Amino acid sequence: MTAAEPARRDIVAALDIGSTKVTCFIAQGEGAEGMRVLGIGTYRSTGLKHGVVVDMDATETAVGNAVDAAEQMAGTRIERVILGVSGSQIRSHRLKAEVSVAGHAIQAADVAGVIDSASAALRAAEDNAGTDSVPIHRIPVGFAVDGGAGVKDPTGMFGETLSVDVLLATAAPGPVRNLETAISRCHLGIESLVVSAYASGLSCLVDDERDLGVTVIDMGGGTTSVAVFLEGYVVHVGVLPIGGQHVTNDIARGLSTPVASAERLKTLYGHALHAPTADRELLDVPLIGEDEDGQVNQVPRSMLTQIIRPRLDETFELVRAHLESAGLFHAAGRRVVLTGGASQINGVRDVATEILQRQVRLGRPLGLRGMADAAAGPGFAACAGLLRYGMMSLPFDRGLERYRKSSASGEAGKPRAPRAASRLGRLGQWFKQNF
Repeated sequence: MTAAEPARRDIVAALDIGSTKVTCFIAQGEGAEGMRVLGIGTYRSTGLKHGVVVDMDATETAVGNAVDAAEQMAGTRIERVILGVSGSQIRSHRLKAEVSVAGHAIQAADVAGVIDSASAALRAAEDNAGTDSVPIHRIPVGFAVDGGAGVKDPTGMFGETLSVDVLLATAAPGPVRNLETAISRCHLGIESLVVSAYASGLSCLVDDERDLGVTVIDMGGGTTSVAVFLEGYVVHVGVLPIGGQHVTNDIARGLSTPVASAERLKTLYGHALHAPTADRELLDVPLIGEDEDGQVNQVPRSMLTQIIRPRLDETFELVRAHLESAGLFHAAGRRVVLTGGASQINGVRDVATEILQRQVRLGRPLGLRGMADAAAGPGFAACAGLLRYGMMSLPFDRGLERYRKSSASGEAGKPRAPRAASRLGRLGQWFKQNF
């Protein structure tokens, strides 16, 4: 690894750890929330399943390689990252809180206090239920002064009471700590945690969509994340334990072919809709256990559709049921934006339109300068949104260090040493640091 320049203050780094790939973007702010991408790194992920770490060493290796590639391209080093999370243990809570302001002009401290009251109410409820969680987001989605709703920013207004409707997103402590550990083993700290679908919405949506109502569906490899935007706010987030890797596994099982071959067939020939010519087009399918030049099986292309379509139907039916259970299916507007790698399967937009009964489009990152064409598709929307999140002024959604119950890793604020990709390398590094 070549030596890079020291970290610069105007640099934002985003890290999206998915079940199929780890992506790191490094960008520099250019004023008015504009950004120029300086470095991009991506590496195959084998250490996560359903967004949860199952192999710490593999996760560390993937993170280290992705960050190294981005750093070398950007010519700078990073010490902290905005981290995307997509584990299925993420929960969304809507709470209301109210405080007295005794007729004086509402100050920023009053606004922070009423939001803290909602957070405290959730913690008290968890304590009574004997549960625990790590806060991811605490986002006000509407203020009211003396009962008058629709207030965007109450600062400077006069009234007797100030109330707030808050979206609190939480995650199970164990999976978050495992992600923290993998990051700290790469000598990086975490600036903020962001739910993937929320990040995708920040990068892909236009203002009218956020105002009129839209559902963002981030179709990852191991999970499908959902975020609902309404009246300019994100009002709900959730994660379902199903993704594009399930489609790949279905193909591998159905055709008795290696997983790598199944992924290739899905990418090159997969389609969710039946075509008349697909019955006559034959595909060569390698068989499990055969040599590269060994026996292959020929199947009609339509068989891929017969395998892919039921899994996509299940995915969008689960999304619909999730929105209905949250009471948001009808309130979320008539628009759906699909992002994530699995959203690029041919015909997926038509399936979503049929099941969700919404207008559907594919979402791609907007407003990023210097973005390579290969990283400008739906599969990189979440990581691009993490950059935008890092550039935005979100004073009430920066509660990771202050409000979490688990303590941050001791490595989080320390200068980062060069990463070691192997156990032997880490042992040598330990000797260098201690002797």
